[in-house]
Amino acid sequence: MKKISKKNSKSDRLNLLIIEDDESLTEILVQIFTDEGYIINCYSDTSDILSLVNEFKPDVVLLDYMLPKVNGGELCSQIKQHEKFNHIPVIIYSAFSKVLLSLGDYGCDIFLEKPFDITDLVRKIKKLAKNHKNVA
Repeated sequence: MKKISKKNSKSDRLNLLIIEDDESLTEILVQIFTDEGYIINCYSDTSDILSLVNEFKPDVVLLDYMLPKVNGGELCSQIKQHEKFNHIPVIIYSAFSKVLLSLGDYGCDIFLEKPFDITDLVRKIKKLAKNHKNVA
């Protein structure tokens, strides 16, 4: 498991957990959201999403659907079925539009089809994160 952490010292920053196995996309996402002031934790894969969520306490989770060991939908489902974490917004993205049909089963908050517009992603994450901060 590869971990990339970029932290900003300000306590009012929003926390974003990203699970993405494509290193190029990971670098882009980390750069963009670091520039936006987020505290970022990225992993290329995970078999224990609940431990990561418990440790990092993200305001939003961003998941690639197609991961090496488990799909992002299954990770989302684990988060959404857990009483302590089911309020955390989850965004799943995929290059496969057919995935849309199964996402209701997983409980994700937003699905984005790749390629997605980065500006749109930033806007959606800001909105979800701020709503989560207001609820939490």
